[in-house]
Amino acid sequence: MLKKKSSNKTLAENRKARHDYFIEETIEAGIELVGTEVKSIREGKSNLKDSYGEIRNGEIFIRNMHISPYDKGSIFNKDPLRDRKLLLHKKEIMKLAGYTTQQGYTLVPLSLYLKHGRVKVNLAVVKGKKNYDKRNALLEKAAKRDIDRQMKQKYR
Repeated sequence: MLKKKSSNKTLAENRKARHDYFIEETIEAGIELVGTEVKSIREGKSNLKDSYGEIRNGEIFIRNMHISPYDKGSIFNKDPLRDRKLLLHKKEIMKLAGYTTQQGYTLVPLSLYLKHGRVKVNLAVVKGKKNYDKRNALLEKAAKRDIDRQMKQKYR
């Protein structure tokens, strides 16, 4: 029997977000791009670091997402840091707006990926971690790694 391949291909990831924030909820959103931006993203020339979501006039935009200009794009290239509109249903936008009005919550993109030939964004509602939370997470990760190492040596 043949395995069905996953049609999702991760193009960019915001690893720092998982370290800096508690992730409350995630949602998949489309993103409004021009052709040269899509080509540049497919080449892996995008960066989600320091980017965040903002709700304006009932629409969600991603700010500070850097997409490098496409090499062969000439006059069709856009500003690398321009605001890009996210494509979501009105109910989803209102739900996210409810989260972000609470103190301490914000929208952060976790990853960019291809799904059936279209670029999608994994958007998360997050709450910031304190320094002691980050230290605890690192200690737990190290302890789990040690346990796994011991189990592997025991069953060799």
